[in-house]
Amino acid sequence: MKKLIIEGKHELKGKVKIGGAKNSVVALIPAAMLTNGKCVIKNVPDISDVRLLIEMMKLLGSKIELKGDILYIDNKDSVNHEIDTHYASKMRASYYFMGVLLSKYGYAKISYPGGCTIGARPINFHVNGFKKLGAEVETTDDEKTYIISGKDLVGNDIFLDMASVGATINIMFASVKAKGITKIHNAAKEPEIVNIAEFLNSMGAKVSGAGTSEITIEGVNELHDGEIEVIPDRIEAGTYVIMGALLGNELVIEGIVKEHLDSLFNKLRDAGCNFKIEGNEVIISKTDHLNPVNVKTLVYPGFPTDLGQPMSTFLTQCDGDSVFEETIYENRMRHIKYLNEMGADIDLNDKIAVIHGKSNLVGKNVEATDLRAGAAMLVAGMIAEGHTEITNIEHILRGYENIVGKLSAVGADVKLVDE
Repeated sequence: MKKLIIEGKHELKGKVKIGGAKNSVVALIPAAMLTNGKCVIKNVPDISDVRLLIEMMKLLGSKIELKGDILYIDNKDSVNHEIDTHYASKMRASYYFMGVLLSKYGYAKISYPGGCTIGARPINFHVNGFKKLGAEVETTDDEKTYIISGKDLVGNDIFLDMASVGATINIMFASVKAKGITKIHNAAKEPEIVNIAEFLNSMGAKVSGAGTSEITIEGVNELHDGEIEVIPDRIEAGTYVIMGALLGNELVIEGIVKEHLDSLFNKLRDAGCNFKIEGNEVIISKTDHLNPVNVKTLVYPGFPTDLGQPMSTFLTQCDGDSVFEETIYENRMRHIKYLNEMGADIDLNDKIAVIHGKSNLVGKNVEATDLRAGAAMLVAGMIAEGHTEITNIEHILRGYENIVGKLSAVGADVKLVDE
């Protein structure tokens, strides 16, 4: 069992470099399987989800190698293969192989995807999209494996009831070689969608409108070699920005795209935080007196659900009452009990937390119940008095590259212990 041990109250000074976006790379790697050619993906973060996807690509016959932060992929010997529960249960993004294998081979057999238990995460939007393109979708008797088939997919108008990132991407994958035109209405607008569309287009796909609510895909017969650079991870960046607002002394976060973080910056300005943005860097310092602010998670460009939990820790340090409301997932509040055990004063009612600040947090033994809850606990441990231990940190390692090394380099006292 791995755990993080933190001694709190250490000032953060120096520079943190942001890596490639987890939420982008976990779709870019499966996307490379759409071609029989060679692909190059740059700025790849060294996180456990990437290593697992490399294993899955090798299962599918891909020759794939990560050198530094560049991933080299050769699919000339690729084959179709079932993605069983051994792989699928370990990560949510395994479902991207549904659209990829359906598009490439006309058939996909994949166990139900796993990932963080942050609430109901149905894939019915994905399945309905595949059906709209002409695929047939069945499940095994235990309803734990999907069998998707469709040799001659045809473009169609697909309307999403919710602007789902996963469904938008999966439908893009399934439709790149479908006959005719596919239009995704109420598509997700996240920056990661644009990054993936650019990769598909580098391989010869015809995708337009990414980043808007309507994406158009004109089917092509074949795809060829492709290349892409992973965009910076806005969630990693936002987490370090939040840390800097509480502990920073001219802390520099390098490698950001300002527009991707506008919703966070707006809230920090409202709270009275001391920061400036220069090009692709944020320079941020601790502010002693923070104003209370209300945070409500929304689809992009609203406040990201993946930053809501770390932000709730920030709100415990504001002078007065703040409200944190989660609108995307119903189980994003399991970290609240641990914040209260550390000395926070939070009233929780379903998906709304009223946070009474300012609270002096004290180190405790806590758990990372999911990836972003783990980030919230890490922020809490760093601002708390004394010693904090976080267990179940495999969640954190799925999404934050070299987090101990990056934090230690700027003054934090964080250790990774493997018992």
